[in-house]
Amino acid sequence: MILLHLPALQVVVPLMAAPACVLLRHGRIAWALALVVTWTAFAVALALLLQVIDSGPISYAMGGWAPPWGIEYRVDTLAAFILVIVTSIGALVVPFARASVEREVASDRIYLFYTMYLLCLSGLLGITITGDAFNLFVFLEISSLSSYVLISLGRDRRALTAAFRYLILGTIGATFYIIGVGMIYMVTGTLNIADLASKLPAMADSRTVHMALAFLTVGISLKLALFPLHLWLPNAYAFAPTAVTVFLAATATKVAVYVMIRIVYTVFGGPAIFEQMPIDEMLMGLGMLSMIGASLVAIFQDNVKRLLAYSSLSQIGYMVLGLSLANVSGLAGGIVHIFNHAMMKAALFMAVGCIFYRVGSVHIDALAGLGRRMPLTMAGFVIGGLSLIGAPLTVGFVSKWYLIQGALERGLWPVALVILASGLLALIYVWRIVEVAYFRPSPDGATEIREAPLSMLIPLGVLCVACIYFGIDATATMDLATAAAVELIGSHP
Repeated sequence: MILLHLPALQVVVPLMAAPACVLLRHGRIAWALALVVTWTAFAVALALLLQVIDSGPISYAMGGWAPPWGIEYRVDTLAAFILVIVTSIGALVVPFARASVEREVASDRIYLFYTMYLLCLSGLLGITITGDAFNLFVFLEISSLSSYVLISLGRDRRALTAAFRYLILGTIGATFYIIGVGMIYMVTGTLNIADLASKLPAMADSRTVHMALAFLTVGISLKLALFPLHLWLPNAYAFAPTAVTVFLAATATKVAVYVMIRIVYTVFGGPAIFEQMPIDEMLMGLGMLSMIGASLVAIFQDNVKRLLAYSSLSQIGYMVLGLSLANVSGLAGGIVHIFNHAMMKAALFMAVGCIFYRVGSVHIDALAGLGRRMPLTMAGFVIGGLSLIGAPLTVGFVSKWYLIQGALERGLWPVALVILASGLLALIYVWRIVEVAYFRPSPDGATEIREAPLSMLIPLGVLCVACIYFGIDATATMDLATAAAVELIGSHP
């Protein structure tokens, strides 16, 4: 019987656990609760994915009200894949967070961290699973509001400024989104995503529909930090507690990319709406600007977290580029990069968290000689860095291979060159860190530094293994991504 209600449990379990952490008001007990809840959510996501693979998309009517009149949770291949990505990262971050959060967050606020963490997780899962455009907005706000609090928990006073900037820009993005939803409700009379998908194609030449898509695109672009709407992200990642940065970098922007794919392809019909509005060309241009521009800025950063934040902006460009190519290879490459980037960027930020735990700084100069003093941590960083570059036998190579293939299928060889150029720029900023850690001697009089605790190293090791394993054998992830792309586009081009 419980298997029938897995879609509801996916959201309800972490949502109910969040206020329980407030009632407990004890950091270690709240951590234990968060650990159980996140791993339960991961198990539920895996069960949903297997169910979708076995028997097709799942439609869950909330309260027994049939859609489109009632609220529907809908899980297709893409949604199930994203649920697994978010919950797997969520489950790995909690063990890592125990020591990291105790070092970086005031002791009387630790229970508040886990409260907001579970709220953010439930919001992201709700965004992914809901089949209703308005409820997507509700879950978007749940995840965003909790993100603002999580970022502000950093000890650096600049964390408050970063959280406030994110709040302002996030509110603007949400406003644009809800205006767009209001416009499509005005012309269709429905908020159910599947119902919208059946009604909107007949109205593709409507000026109101075009304006709705424009508002939705701008609002979602703010949430996913697409250039030039990215100004909130670098400081948010740089000054938030490391566990927060790991989680948001690996999940929040990826879920926003999922929303963009869902709106453009499911609601508006993807290639059909591209014939009416050049939204694909605009996204392609902005994606390539993100890939090159953010990589160039990353090269000149001295704060490693800030460097990786600009790297994330560049990687978001890859996902948006895949969306804009509008063919199975390109879209599948963009979808699989959501998974691949979550693995590599979580590993990189976890490595930085281990460094900060022992060294107390994330300035590049503070990494001098760490290749010998913290060999496991720096090995993890190198594996994540190679994935970021797109080296063969890592997950980054798989993404770029399919994106280049998608570009060449469209005859867009300059786009393929931009993808290669972005990888070369990544090599430069990753090498800066490797050079300092492995080829610069430790400063005179440096104290002995041990590796970070096992509770931080084990999640890092799991992610590094994933970066290599899914780079060598990408069959499972690419099959899911390709199946999702075929469902979205309709058939092979």
